Amino acid sequence: MRASELDPAQFEDIRPYRDDEVREALDRMIADPEMSHAAAHFLVPKLAKLEGPVAWLVRQFLRFEFRKARTVRDVQDVVSKYMDMVVSRTSSGLTISGLDTLPKDRACLFVSNHRDIAMDPALTILSMYKEGHETARIAIGDNLLSKQFATDIMKLNKCFTVKRQSSSRREKLESATKLSNYIYHSVVNDNEHVWIAQRAGRAKDGLDRTNPALCAMFAMTKDKETPFAEFWRKLHIVPLSISYEWDPCDMLKARQIYYESHDSYKKAQHEDLKSIAKGVVGQKGHVHAAFGTPIEGDYSDVTAIAEEIDRQIIGNYVLHPTNLIAYQMIYGEAPDLPVSWPPREWHPDEHEEIRQQFEERMAAIDERWRQQAIQSYANPVVSKLAYK
Repeated sequence: MRASELDPAQFEDIRPYRDDEVREALDRMIADPEMSHAAAHFLVPKLAKLEGPVAWLVRQFLRFEFRKARTVRDVQDVVSKYMDMVVSRTSSGLTISGLDTLPKDRACLFVSNHRDIAMDPALTILSMYKEGHETARIAIGDNLLSKQFATDIMKLNKCFTVKRQSSSRREKLESATKLSNYIYHSVVNDNEHVWIAQRAGRAKDGLDRTNPALCAMFAMTKDKETPFAEFWRKLHIVPLSISYEWDPCDMLKARQIYYESHDSYKKAQHEDLKSIAKGVVGQKGHVHAAFGTPIEGDYSDVTAIAEEIDRQIIGNYVLHPTNLIAYQMIYGEAPDLPVSWPPREWHPDEHEEIRQQFEERMAAIDERWRQQAIQSYANPVVSKLAYK
C-alpha cells in the first residue's frame, strides 16, 4: 500500500480521541477520584489533604469548567488557561523563538529534545496555541497510560500512543510500522502537526542526541520509488529545543543514572506519573522553546537527518546562567557563550545570587549522585562547544 493510501482504521488502538468521544471521556475523567485528588493538589495545594470535601468541590469545579466542551479544541481552550497558570506559578517566564517564521497552512513534524515528560509537549502546544497555530498531535509512550484518568487527559489533548511494551520482535516491527504510518498520515494526509521526542526517554544527563533509529522509523512508510530527500520534505521535519533554567526532576534523574550505572535500578509502579507531577508543579526559572527551520536539504539517509536535527537542536538551545555556573564548577572556567533570551553576554559577577542558589541546591543532593546532577546542567554547554 502506498503511503498516500493509508487506511485510518489501522490506527484505532493508538490514535487520540475524536470530537465525538470528548464528552464521554470528560465525564469519565471528572468522576475519577484519582483525577479529583490530582487536581486538588494543583488547584488548592494547601487544602488538598482534606480529601473528602475538597475532592467533591474540585469535581464540581471541573464539571463547571468543562460544561460546554464538546470538541478537542474546546478542551484545549480550557486547558490553556491552566497551562498559563503553571507557567505563571512555576517559572519566571516562557519565551519563544522561530515559531513566527513557520507557515500556518502546512503541518510539521516537530522533533524535540526531551527533558520533561509532560512539560516539553505541553509547552510546545501552549506556544503554538498562543501564536495562532493549530496544535500538534503528541507521541507518548504507553508506559504513561497506567491509569485511566491519565489516559483520558492525554488522549483528550491529541496524544497518540507509542507502544514500547511489545514482547516479540515481530510485535515491535508491527508497532514501529504502524507508528511510522500514523505520523506520515497525520502530517501529509491530515495536515496535522506532530510532536515527538528525539529519542525514547528523557535526556537525564543533559545531552540531547537524536537516535538514528527514530529517523529510520519515520522512513518505514517510504515506498521504494520515492527518493529520501523528497520524503523528508513531505514530512516537513522541524527540530525543536526546549530548555529550563532549573530542572524540577534534577535530583531524581541523577539518582536514576547512579543506580543504573550500578545495575540496581528498577522503576517503581506509576513512577513516570509521579515525575510528571513533579515536573508540572516544580520551579523551572526561565523556560525557552526554540523552533528550528524545516529540513529540506538533499539528505540521503537516516544518519544525515539525525545529525541535522542535532545540529539545530543544540545550535538553537538557549543556555541559562545555571548551565554556565555548573560548567565552571566542573571545568574551572566558563566559556564566552550568551545566556537567556533575547541573548545577552554572560557576566559571572551578575549572577552571584543564582550561583548561591545553585550551590545550595546541589549541596542538598545525596553526594553519591551530586556530581551527576551538576554535570547534567553543564552538558548543554559541553554540547554547544563541541558543535562550535
